[in-house]
Amino acid sequence: MSDDTFLIKMNGADLGDPALYLNRELSWLEFNGRVLEEAERPAHPLLERAKFLAIYFNNLDEFFMIRVSGLREQLSRGIVETPPDGMMPADQLAAIRRVLAEHQARVVRVWEHDIRPALHTAGVRLREYRDLTAGQRRALREYFAQEIFPTLTPLAFDPTHPFPHISNLSLNLAVVANDLENGTCFARIKVPDLFSRLISVPDGDLAQAGHSAGDEQGKVDFVWLEDLIAANLDLLLPGLTIEASYPFRITRDADLALEEDEAADLLATIEEQVDLRHFGSVVRLELVDGTPESIRELLVRNLQLDPSQVQVSSVRLGMAQLVELMKVERPELKSPPFQPTMGDLFAKQSAFHMVRHDDLLLYHPYHSFVPVVEFIRQASADPHVLAIKQTLYRVGANSPIVEALVEARQNGKQVAVLLELKARFDEENNIEWARRLEDEGVHVVYGVRGLKTHAKLCMVVRRDDDRIRRYLHLGTGNYNVGTSRVYTDFGLLTCDEAMGKDATDLFNALTGYSRKASYTKLLVAPHGMRTEILARIDREINRHRSHGDGYLAMKMNALVDPTSIRKLYEASREGVRVALLVRGICCLRPGVPGVSETITVRSIVGRFLEHSRLYYFRNGGADELFLGSADLMPRNLDRRVEVLFPIDGQRLRDEVMSQIFDLNWSDTTHARQLTPEGHYVPVSPSPGEFPCNSQELLLQAAKEGTLLASHR
Repeated sequence: MSDDTFLIKMNGADLGDPALYLNRELSWLEFNGRVLEEAERPAHPLLERAKFLAIYFNNLDEFFMIRVSGLREQLSRGIVETPPDGMMPADQLAAIRRVLAEHQARVVRVWEHDIRPALHTAGVRLREYRDLTAGQRRALREYFAQEIFPTLTPLAFDPTHPFPHISNLSLNLAVVANDLENGTCFARIKVPDLFSRLISVPDGDLAQAGHSAGDEQGKVDFVWLEDLIAANLDLLLPGLTIEASYPFRITRDADLALEEDEAADLLATIEEQVDLRHFGSVVRLELVDGTPESIRELLVRNLQLDPSQVQVSSVRLGMAQLVELMKVERPELKSPPFQPTMGDLFAKQSAFHMVRHDDLLLYHPYHSFVPVVEFIRQASADPHVLAIKQTLYRVGANSPIVEALVEARQNGKQVAVLLELKARFDEENNIEWARRLEDEGVHVVYGVRGLKTHAKLCMVVRRDDDRIRRYLHLGTGNYNVGTSRVYTDFGLLTCDEAMGKDATDLFNALTGYSRKASYTKLLVAPHGMRTEILARIDREINRHRSHGDGYLAMKMNALVDPTSIRKLYEASREGVRVALLVRGICCLRPGVPGVSETITVRSIVGRFLEHSRLYYFRNGGADELFLGSADLMPRNLDRRVEVLFPIDGQRLRDEVMSQIFDLNWSDTTHARQLTPEGHYVPVSPSPGEFPCNSQELLLQAAKEGTLLASHR
């Protein structure tokens, strides 16, 4: 169907028509294609481009482990969950393969013909093993014998040896050798993840092998770990003639199948399920160009795969590990470093004294995350603090937040933590933190049955001079110091009394048996958030019918929820102007005549991950602005505990909208606009205008002290 035919067909369509909805999986692939586009940008420093390529592949691994595995499970069980767009699982899988074939061609162009040659010219060289000098090969062979050889375990496959288990995302070598007695034999060698994937090449000096970060000119050579192993297979299989080796990699279903109603001990159940992730069904087999058909057939047969599950790559497997190049000390090949501001905010006065007099809104990573950590640290040591209650979703390693909570308990505070064990791919970290907190006497709750707790809030109960007060931190992102440096997120510090009461009621619902479902100021999922958002869109529709000035602005990671999309279509049909910044998946079709012609959708993929959520309702000038943890997705609105919190001060609301949302909207460097057909096109500056890089302008505003400065 041509674009024009599509638009004519959709004019006046029923809002439930599947043709009005973009497919979720294909929309996600469009997003990952925009990540790949950042790797293709010559304007980025070389190592940053390599990093974007690594992010593209890391995203793709997760996509297969969760989304593709889910589609294949639907096929195998004959249970079909028809999405709003009506596309069946088999059709989605076929469409995914077509898109990835297009991406593969782009990957080859950008890596093999652009980034890699440019890095080589710049002195960061990824060498082929055969091109090394004899001295370099000798030094690497000795390094291999001393460091790597003891960790390797060749596993034979023949009538007396069963086909070995291949773990998820592991890189392997399929080795073909010849034995004088038994003829051709096959062995599998797992490339260990104990070492860097990129091994530095010494200048004939054994002491540097595997460890060199570059010479005095910043030049450094690398070989791939699998090449080093392949070149020394004779040490692993002595007495055999090595004929060839071929790398391969598999991806398994990594979505946990958890029956909470049957779990007597949720901690033990999660731990068991994490272990089972290594044994999930195989979703994808990756091979490289040139792998013989005999090896392909052997792997497909023994892994019990359909041929459609095989992907043949023209580049290295496991390219997510290109991120290791960021360790190279070549600052001119990276983005200029920046120092977040406001790190010393609470250095000269108590956080409680400052927050008591005014709300404080931070916007990370432009503002430092240190004040958030310091808020909890001061609470842990303050003799007037009685209790701390906090939700934790993705914490990260070596968490100063967890250490502060431990210190608080050691100092006699009442400490309660809802630590979500079901945070995907962070389960093992969270299990360790749960045990650490419990060992210190912290009250730890693992989550709410049937729901994930994704809300980000911390409540400190303090006895001030006049009375008990509740101090809150509410955020859009995780309490994770590492991601706070690269994710854009809001964090509000407040002692607003109504929000404090709401937070108390919410924590009681999370840790006990409270059935509290309505709140004064906070919008809380799964009970009332959906209803409250839809009601505010309806209010904007009614306002526009009377006055013609309806306006909605929203910023989120994903827009998937069909009910929310239909309501936005209704608003557009009435003429309400709708501006949506959706970083990732968007199932809404903007710009369809008679349906969504007043809706514009843009996406920014840049140096920082746009992670914050923002919901703005103009309401005829009596505007409302909510920030929080929830995207407009069924899982967030119906199957998670989420919180959106209001920004009450008019001046601060104006600053958030003008300095952040409107500036993002004006971006003409990294912004892309969604077409009705589901594709993204660049947002270009008007004639005579300079390009606008919103993230760089926000860095400058933070440096100058003007970012969200009116309330400080």
